[in-house]
Amino acid sequence: MIEGKEHPFVTYLQGKSEDRAVLAALRRGLGQPPGAAPAMFPYVVPFLGSEATRWQEEAHYLIASLFGLHPQSIPQGNMGTHFADLQRQFPNRPTIERRFITLMAAHPDDLAFQLRQAISLLKSHEKPVNWHRLMYDVLSWNNPDSRTWVHRQWAAEFWRQPAAEQSPAQIENDHIEAR
Repeated sequence: MIEGKEHPFVTYLQGKSEDRAVLAALRRGLGQPPGAAPAMFPYVVPFLGSEATRWQEEAHYLIASLFGLHPQSIPQGNMGTHFADLQRQFPNRPTIERRFITLMAAHPDDLAFQLRQAISLLKSHEKPVNWHRLMYDVLSWNNPDSRTWVHRQWAAEFWRQPAAEQSPAQIENDHIEAR
């Protein structure tokens, strides 16, 4: 996923972020198998083409239900960025890193549960989510090669030190590698 690329479904959801009835309908899908909450159909089905794969359908229902839970958005970053922000806010909580690792290790069949836990944690600390990026990342999760790429992107954001904490040698090395 190219940073800043918007997903049309997420753009649509963001347009509904102030509509409490829509958010409630979307939340009905939390913890349910994809497509098991009819209240979600008017908001999800129009974005599922006739050629949508099972995984694409599951991703749309998952993102919709999670968005209904926590519609607070930010236009940059990924889950690694969001968890790193949380870790910086609470540096003495090793559970944040463990939860992040557990999320990254999630099998596609377990992703919905792990993401629901992650989004609940971010919501509880009022941390916004880059929903566009998360949509693209979830769509990639079912392919082992793509999932590995997502893992590396998330890990780079989570464990990367902010520039203020890096030594001059680390900053120089990063600059050289970026060329």
